[in-house]
Amino acid sequence: MITVSALVALAVTIPARAQGKGKGNGNGHQSKPPSSNTLPAPEAIAPSTAGAVPFAWIDDASVLPAGSAALTIMALRWQGTDVGEVDVPVLGVAAGLAPRLQIGASIPRVVGNDTTGVIGGLGTSYVSAKFGVLTGQQPAGIKLAVAPTLQILGEGALQALAPDESRTQFGLPVSMEVDHGAVRVFASTGFFSRGVWFAGGGVGARATPRVAVSAAVSRAWATSAINAPAGDRREVSGSVALQASPQMSVFGSVGRTVATTDQDGAGTTLTGGVMFLLSAPVRK
Repeated sequence: MITVSALVALAVTIPARAQGKGKGNGNGHQSKPPSSNTLPAPEAIAPSTAGAVPFAWIDDASVLPAGSAALTIMALRWQGTDVGEVDVPVLGVAAGLAPRLQIGASIPRVVGNDTTGVIGGLGTSYVSAKFGVLTGQQPAGIKLAVAPTLQILGEGALQALAPDESRTQFGLPVSMEVDHGAVRVFASTGFFSRGVWFAGGGVGARATPRVAVSAAVSRAWATSAINAPAGDRREVSGSVALQASPQMSVFGSVGRTVATTDQDGAGTTLTGGVMFLLSAPVRK
């Protein structure tokens, strides 16, 4: 896919560089927006499957059918103690390449603000391949997926890196999902290089045949202040999705950090968007 190729080229050709490491955003503000933090923020990634929720790496274990694709367009608004940030658009693309394999990418655009010091441009982006290890066909009905992920830090997050550090990081999320009729339970855990770990889980349910609701909790933390800036971000999120047609769904979510410092992105995040599902024509 062109988008995936462009992101990989960006990661290889643009060297890492250090920017101001002052207080907050480098301009006296205490708050540090998600785009300036190396910890993965839950709502920063667009969902890539119809069953997923907009909680980024807190993904379910579903994989798109081979020959189908998903396009997600969404907007994000984060408000911290004294700084706000807007990401628009956040684009997500995914395609099923084989019965158990999909590839995808999520690309946010950060709206810059010279007054608050928010650095505009390409935000932290992700390219991933998701493989369904278990598909839920066994008696237990458990789905399990692994998703090797390339994380490309955005312009704002580069300020936390040393001059010789790469903006490209590797991650390995592992997701599990169990469906019980209209209710499903999902959980994810994994790591990104430079000592960043994450874990989270949630529950989703069909409120009506066309409306789905989800709730999740998450945590991302850095295990070493030497390999990565020390940090700990905890968040509680909720979402609702409406299936407007078999090919289109609209969704929204709200997230709020708990026990999180301003430096680690404490604040409230609102997201909203639309997902389009495309299927290859059936050959007779």
